[in-house]
Amino acid sequence: MQEVYEFIKDKCQSLYFIASIDGDQARVRPFGTVDIFEGQLTIQTGKVKDCYKQFKANPKVEICGCAGPEWVRVACTLVEVDTVEAKKHMLDAYPNLRAVYDENDDNTAIFAVTDATATFASFTAEPHTVTF
Repeated sequence: MQEVYEFIKDKCQSLYFIASIDGDQARVRPFGTVDIFEGQLTIQTGKVKDCYKQFKANPKVEICGCAGPEWVRVACTLVEVDTVEAKKHMLDAYPNLRAVYDENDDNTAIFAVTDATATFASFTAEPHTVTF
């Protein structure tokens, strides 16, 4: 898990993409938050967003982050962590989000990445996989 966090946070500068399912259509969108809270890799979104509804309807997603010729793909299940502490931890890590989110609002949503299989790859090296 730590290797995935460091790759996304540092190498990708927190920019990654999540593919989710909307009915029978795949949807891919950029994200910019990643954190470790109470031993779990977490992401953040807003409850008013379509992706939140998609995560709740089908929590199986794939995360992809790229850094030059290297990337990580994480097949996982998202589980909502609906605590003020998790929200505050994320927003403290990304204070610029406080312009639109607050740990006490009814919009901020934190999801833990669970049942994850992460594959690190590049065009020139053999891939390696970690699970968490």
